[in-house]
Amino acid sequence: MSNLTTPVGRAAGRADGPSPARRAPTGHGRRTGRSAARRRDRWWALAFLLPSALPLALFVLLPMAGAGWISLHEWNLISPMSWVGLGNYTELVRDPATLAAFGHTLGYLAGYLPLVYVGGLGLALALNTALKGRTVLRGVYFLPVVTSWIVVALVWRWLLNPSVGIVNWTLAQIGIQGPGWWTDPAWSMASVVLASAWKDLGFVMVILLAGLQAIPADILEAARVDGAGWWRRLWSVVLPLLSPSTFFVVVISLINGFQVFDQVYAMTGGGPNGSSDVVVLRIHSLAFRYGEAGTASALSWLLFAVVLAITLVQIRGQRRWVTYA
Repeated sequence: MSNLTTPVGRAAGRADGPSPARRAPTGHGRRTGRSAARRRDRWWALAFLLPSALPLALFVLLPMAGAGWISLHEWNLISPMSWVGLGNYTELVRDPATLAAFGHTLGYLAGYLPLVYVGGLGLALALNTALKGRTVLRGVYFLPVVTSWIVVALVWRWLLNPSVGIVNWTLAQIGIQGPGWWTDPAWSMASVVLASAWKDLGFVMVILLAGLQAIPADILEAARVDGAGWWRRLWSVVLPLLSPSTFFVVVISLINGFQVFDQVYAMTGGGPNGSSDVVVLRIHSLAFRYGEAGTASALSWLLFAVVLAITLVQIRGQRRWVTYA
């Protein structure tokens, strides 16, 4: 008979310590359990992200990698590719047309960004008051945002027609001779800027209106009680507290502005005399008009690098002027 079957043996067994089955888990066992839980959480997170991550990988990351590979080759979309290394990038940097395209894009941004922000802010301030019918007006102003760019561009091409356009006809009624707009190299980019700002005003208005409605009313009331007028409240209270929304609008508008294409393609085609030839239109022309897919891919990566650098500078610099209440 085993010694543990007797009372003395059972007592001795209890004195020797708990059985291995009842022993508390060691530090190593707890770490192993936490590691397994973390792995299980990662698999669940991956399962939930997969419906979005898969299209992102297939339609964004994979084409970007493909464009990067093509940029290292000379290819006319028909014959086999030939390796040129960084030759396409070197050629682009030395090409005056590349610098001109970037210059036109920056000129577009210089006119578009202030116009769309100031206009959107004005609409947001007006619709943030107890204005009659403001709900309907919000929908009306937002309607161009969901309208096709080609439709908007063709409408504005007609409005700014130098001969039969409504804009020049209206200017003529008050004794002003209208410019040539999209037919004049000096005014072609201004025509694109006007159409773009008109279409995007509603988007900026919605973002800034949401920011205005998030400002606590007691802060504005305190400024009013202290004697601050409308302009002082706007400059010293509203705009600083609106800076997160402003930051978002500026970042998104700059990214979209560097990729301007549809309105230029439909309104001016890059002309006249290349005065509105922007970067994305240049990429399109290199690939599908001149059959230089490698050079076009290299230019697309150069554009990506410029946009990424500017965005990173904005994100780093936001600490100095963005106020999070």
